[in-house]
Amino acid sequence: MKLRYHISSFLLGSLLAIHLSVSAAQPNIILLMGDDHGWEETGYNGHPHVKTPVLDEMAATGLRMDRFYAAHPSCSPTRASFLTGRHPNRMGTFAPGWSFRPEEITVASILSKAGYRCGHFGKWHVGTVKAGSPVNPGAMGFDEWLAHDNFFEMNPSLSRNGGPPEVFKGESSEILIQETIRFIDATHDKGKPFFTIVWFGSPHEPYSGLPEDLALYDDLPAKYKKKVKLTSNETGGPVTRPQGEVLRERYAEITAMDRAIGQLRKHLAQTGLREDTLLFYCGDNGTSADSALGEPHRGVKGQVYEGGTLVPGVIEWPARIPQPRSTPVRACTSDLLPTLCALTGQPLPNRPLDGIDLSPLLEGKMTQRPSPLCFWDYPSARLKGLDLKPWIAPELQQGTTPLVKKSEGKATRDFTNFHHPAITDVDYTGARSIIEGSWKLVIHDGKNGKAKEELFDLESDPGEKTNLLSKQPDIAKKLQGELHNWQDSVLHSLTGADYQK
Repeated sequence: MKLRYHISSFLLGSLLAIHLSVSAAQPNIILLMGDDHGWEETGYNGHPHVKTPVLDEMAATGLRMDRFYAAHPSCSPTRASFLTGRHPNRMGTFAPGWSFRPEEITVASILSKAGYRCGHFGKWHVGTVKAGSPVNPGAMGFDEWLAHDNFFEMNPSLSRNGGPPEVFKGESSEILIQETIRFIDATHDKGKPFFTIVWFGSPHEPYSGLPEDLALYDDLPAKYKKKVKLTSNETGGPVTRPQGEVLRERYAEITAMDRAIGQLRKHLAQTGLREDTLLFYCGDNGTSADSALGEPHRGVKGQVYEGGTLVPGVIEWPARIPQPRSTPVRACTSDLLPTLCALTGQPLPNRPLDGIDLSPLLEGKMTQRPSPLCFWDYPSARLKGLDLKPWIAPELQQGTTPLVKKSEGKATRDFTNFHHPAITDVDYTGARSIIEGSWKLVIHDGKNGKAKEELFDLESDPGEKTNLLSKQPDIAKKLQGELHNWQDSVLHSLTGADYQK
C-alpha cells in the first residue's frame, strides 16, 4: 500500500512537473510594430513634443532596448526579417512592393506546430492578403487574419481571412486592437496559447488624426514652417506642405496608436493574462524625411545610417522580466524568430539565419551582441525592365485592399519577386553597413565604381559625425571582409539554394 502511494505520488509529481514545464515553455506572445516610427519619436527617448504615455510606461516597467534596429531602412524588407529571422535580401524582398517567397519558414508556421493559435492584424506588405495568394498570412502560418496589402488610415478597408475588403469605421489602431482582443479571448477560451502580430498603419503617411489627438499638438513651435515633400492623398503624386501641419497629424497618429496599445495592456491585466504574456513593440524603420527633426541620429528612413534603422524597442513580460531594466545590447527584428524558438522550445529552421537568440538578454545574461549586425539596401531598381521569371504568378501578386492614396497610379498595391539571374559583381552594390562592437562601417557606391566608405565609433559618436577611416584602416579592412563574406551568404540564398532538398 505504501509502495503504491509512493509510485502514485511520483507519477503525479512527474505529470505536474511536465505540465508546468510545458506551460512555462508556452507563454502567450504579442508582437506589435508601428509603421515608420523612428527611435526618437517616443516620450521615453526624450522627444520634445510627441506624447506616448503607454510606451513610456512599458519602457519604465519592462525591458527597454536602447539599441534596437529594424533589419532594413524600409518597410516590406523589415517585415520579411521579422517573420523569418533572415535578412530580406535572402528572399528577394528588396524594397516596398517586393513580396517574400512561399518557401520561407515563418515564426507563425513554427509556433502553430507547437500548439499556438496564430493571428495577424493590420499591415502585411510582404505579398497580397487575398485568398489564393501563396504568401498571404494564412499560407504563411496564421490561423486568422484581418489585414491590408499596404497602408491604411481612418476607416480602413481590410480583408478578413482573404475575403473581399470590408470597411471598418473608426481609428485604425483602435480597430486592430479590438480585433486582436477578440482573437485573444477566443483563443484563451479554447485553452490554447496565442501568438499575435499587430502591424499598425500608423504613423505612415498620408497623415490624419482624431480631433482630440490633433488638439494635443495645436501649439507646436512656429519654427516647423519649412515645406516638406510627401505624396498627395488624391493622386499619389508629389506635393509639399508646411512641416508643422505634417507633424501635427503624424504625432496625433502616434498618440492614437499608443492609446490603443494601452487598451490592449488593460485587457491583458483585467483577464489575468498579463503575467505570462510577452508583449513587444518596435518600429519597422527610421523616421521618414518629412518628419525628421535631425537629432540625435544621422539619417532617415531609406538610409543605412542610425536614423534610418534605429527604432523603439520595448518588452513587457512580468513573469520573466519582473523588474524594469534597460539594455545597450544591439538587437534587431531578425532576432525575433530565433528568440521565440528558444523561448518555446522549438528547433530552428535548417537554413541560414541572420538573427540570434536573445533569451539570455531577457535574463540579464547578455552584455554584448556576439555577432555583427549587417544592413544592406540592395539596388533593386536595376532589375526593372529585365526579362526575369516571376517567382509567383503575377495575377496572385495583384493587391485587392484599397489604398488611402494611389501608388504608382493605382488604388491597390501589387507585388513582385523574381528568380534572380546569375550573381555578378554588381549584385554586391547598394548602400550597406556593418556594426561590430562599437564600430560601424558604412559603404555607399560612388562614381566610376569607387565606393565611399565611412567608419564610426558609435560609442563616442552615436550621431555618426566623425569619419575615422583614415585613422583606423585595419578595423575598416576587417569589417569590409566580414561584410563581403556575409553578402556571399545572402546572395547564395537569393538564388533559391536554401530551398533545395
